[in-house]
Amino acid sequence: MNIPNIAELREWFHITDSPLRVLIILLLAWILLVISRNLIRSFRRYMEKRAASSEDKQRIDTLERVFRYVATVLISLVAGMLILSELGISIAPFLGAAGLVGVAVGFGAQSLIKDYFNGFFILLENQIRKGDVVEVCGKSGLVEDVTLRYITLRDYEGSVHYVSNGLITTVTNKSRGYAYAVIDVSIAYRENIDEAYEVMREVGREMRESKDFSAKIIGDLEIAGVQSWADSAVVLRCRFKVASLEQWSVRREFLYRLKNAFDAQNIEIPYPHLTLHAGQDKSGNAPPLRVLNVSKNGD
Repeated sequence: MNIPNIAELREWFHITDSPLRVLIILLLAWILLVISRNLIRSFRRYMEKRAASSEDKQRIDTLERVFRYVATVLISLVAGMLILSELGISIAPFLGAAGLVGVAVGFGAQSLIKDYFNGFFILLENQIRKGDVVEVCGKSGLVEDVTLRYITLRDYEGSVHYVSNGLITTVTNKSRGYAYAVIDVSIAYRENIDEAYEVMREVGREMRESKDFSAKIIGDLEIAGVQSWADSAVVLRCRFKVASLEQWSVRREFLYRLKNAFDAQNIEIPYPHLTLHAGQDKSGNAPPLRVLNVSKNGD
């Protein structure tokens, strides 16, 4: 009976330990992923209890998805490096090559790096959250997704826009706290402006007292005054202070009701028209009108 020596035993244990260690690494990586997700979920629930508004809850939801993504990438990367090491593949050349490739790629992927940096600060400074209505890079819509690289917007027509964070220089967020429904009302020049003001205030009071809009409108109608003298109308500007994202529905309803109120009070809502004057000579006489007859043939 041949008894294996110590060197053979060490080699046998090394062969059998390598797959076992790989399985242990995979198991530990899976456990860490589960633990990290549970911790992030618990942290989200804790923060939601302390959230003062729905806006804070939207921000917490966005940060949860970002933290989960970062944790998954880090744990997967470390586990992959450990598995390569256990399989006898040296990771030092990979790290060195990654450094060289990183320098080379850095020059060609500056926009990608800029996307991640901008995305980090956008989330850190709470500029954009999932569920907000924003305008960025000339595109407006509802924010459906926020990542470190891009944001996803869906506009009123249902089109989806993907905007890279590196392109974002100005963010117009229409979902914070409250908004103003700014409305321009046109009346004819011959109408009494004070009478039009009174009708506008009455319509505003009716809307505030209605059950459909009492929760949407925060303050009474504010009339700024005469905004401009247009070609065929006097433009009056007013506004409502409303809950966030309700400015469009309030504006449409106010214009609908105001049209009916103006019709009831015989207040003219003008349309563009042009008055022609033939002109006068030095003695005040107007020249005779000439009628131009044009045949069907154009003669």
